[in-house]
Amino acid sequence: MKTTNSQALPAPPHLLKTLVAGFDTITNHIALIIFPIALDLVIWLAPRLRLKEIIDRVVGELVNQSLLAVPDAQTGEMLMSAQELWALTAEQFNLLVALRSYPVGISSLMASILPIESPLGPPQLVELISFGSIILVVLGLSLVGLIFGTFYFSTVSQAAVTGEIRWYKAISEWPWLSWQVLLLAMAWLVLLVGVSIPASCMISVAALGNIAFAQCGVLLYGGFLIWIIFPLLLSPHGIFVKREKVWQSIKRGVYITRMTLPTTSLFFMSVLLITQGLDILWRIPPADSWLMLIGLAGHAFVTTGLLSASFIYYHQADNWLQSMQETASDTTNGRDTEIM
Repeated sequence: MKTTNSQALPAPPHLLKTLVAGFDTITNHIALIIFPIALDLVIWLAPRLRLKEIIDRVVGELVNQSLLAVPDAQTGEMLMSAQELWALTAEQFNLLVALRSYPVGISSLMASILPIESPLGPPQLVELISFGSIILVVLGLSLVGLIFGTFYFSTVSQAAVTGEIRWYKAISEWPWLSWQVLLLAMAWLVLLVGVSIPASCMISVAALGNIAFAQCGVLLYGGFLIWIIFPLLLSPHGIFVKREKVWQSIKRGVYITRMTLPTTSLFFMSVLLITQGLDILWRIPPADSWLMLIGLAGHAFVTTGLLSASFIYYHQADNWLQSMQETASDTTNGRDTEIM
């Protein structure tokens, strides 16, 4: 006699319900938006760390060498336009954006705006003129960003998965989580450098022959980079949701992404559209007005809500896949028993 075991399986992650649950979580734990607001205030109001002198010097030397190698009028105009663009970027750039670390970090609106002005008047400028000091500052700021980003992720994941924040637990687990996040960031860095070095060499060689070839190479490189990074977007979540070590977290994140590819792609596309679309609204107030605080609060709420939704999505997707595996295993064992 053949018997069938019917089990109530958890439903796969629902995109809209997941997003709503993420924002509901932050509404119930509104204090979590203090992290992004604090980072934005530091980038906005603190003294700016500039690299204008060294950028102008390096770009000027590269342009001169390129003009000597390719003495073409059209190429010269393009290089001069590029030099002007770099000069504008150097004027706005603030090295404090290194506090917005990846793949784990606190979200920031000011890191994308790079404001020159503030309500406090002309900002104090600190010019870094040596490569050694720049490397040390970048490493130091990135490390600080990773450490505080770890605490931010830890508290948001607790609120998203358990519905409450245990501050003592978050603090006690902070050092171990920070170490795992540091290892994850190093793995990401090795991967990106390993891909970028040969790609930059090929793009440079192509640029010597024709600028159009170089532009096509940049587009191909960007597409290839997205193809590599996308499966790793859920790689930090296992560290916070399941307290896994780096390698296990990476493997689980890639597995969940691969098994739920259409839904995961739609989820991250929705996150990108929501953040980029609303950032247009948050940037409306001028940088020298205190009304920008409204934009900072709105951005902090939205990005923290989306981060919470990502933890909920990861947790639900993982539970669903595990249930499907258990069901498939039970079905296989049942068939073996019937045969016997």
